[in-house]
Amino acid sequence: MHRDTTKIVKIGDKVIGGGNPILIQSMTNTRTEDVEATVRQILQLEEAGCDVIRCTVPTEEAAKALTEIKKQIHIPLVADIHFDYKMAIAAMECGADKIRINPGNIGGKEKLQAVVKVAKERNIPIRVGVNAGSLEKDIVDRYHGVTAEGIVESALDKVHMIEEEDYDNLVISIKSSNIPICVKAHEILVKQSNYPMHIGITEAGTVYGGNIKSSVGLGILLHEGIGDTMRVSLSGNPVEEIRSAKIILRSLGLYHKGVEVIACPTCGRTRIDLIGLAEKVEKMVETMELNLKVAVMGCVVNGPGEAKEADIGIAGGDGVGLLIKKGEVVRKVPEADLLDTLKDELENWPDSK
Repeated sequence: MHRDTTKIVKIGDKVIGGGNPILIQSMTNTRTEDVEATVRQILQLEEAGCDVIRCTVPTEEAAKALTEIKKQIHIPLVADIHFDYKMAIAAMECGADKIRINPGNIGGKEKLQAVVKVAKERNIPIRVGVNAGSLEKDIVDRYHGVTAEGIVESALDKVHMIEEEDYDNLVISIKSSNIPICVKAHEILVKQSNYPMHIGITEAGTVYGGNIKSSVGLGILLHEGIGDTMRVSLSGNPVEEIRSAKIILRSLGLYHKGVEVIACPTCGRTRIDLIGLAEKVEKMVETMELNLKVAVMGCVVNGPGEAKEADIGIAGGDGVGLLIKKGEVVRKVPEADLLDTLKDELENWPDSK
């Protein structure tokens, strides 16, 4: 698999590439200059399971704010830079653990050299970001539109710009909102590069539509062994991005922290508010550090059998509740006590925190 053979890159106190666990990333949507609001959001993201956070740095004030933000958070911080090479340098001087730039729009060779010089002095990785929506006109013309091949050519051009400055502490990110093009571009790129990759489906959309689109695109890439850090880009509260990323990774056997909740799809036999119950269970286990699968079933007849793959489960209906372990009914309780019974079991589970 590609992720097992990529170059290893250090971001703050985290390590990516070379088969290390895939890190979940998000981006703040606060004004970076507002230290209090930005820190508050990052701490919420940390609690949800975010591994790396990116903040935009459009001004000198935002760069200086990084120094204060860094003192109050516990995960690596990536500075997102557009166009202004001075902001890239200022962000690194103020403590950014990594910078994200497009070397093609940073202002020419001398300005790129100045950025790479500071990155090299501090051994700060550079994420080379190329977006299908901002491909160079000559590449678009040559390929008669936005194509996977054009995206890869653009990305490798940018990588070579930095390699020419004798620096290879790099991460590559190529993004498109078109899933087939995005997948194909990654498949081409991994054959030509061994740098670790940050993956995401850009402009994915709202929480509902964006989740589906990201699940399809990222699911394909991750299953093919592509991706060392990832972001589910959603228009909404960034905490939702973390929840979604964890579910995508867990579905592919790539995430082993926290509790996975499965629930039956309901049918005419259901005699319980299964959707409401499953949502309560999901909320209850959100911060539990147990590597468990919990089943929420709506039928006392088929529930135990359907919950066989789960470590623990509950099923209910018509006033009766069942506590199930590995498909075996271990206790009957009043339906009203189901949630509390499950909570008590989980809180007293070996290794629970």
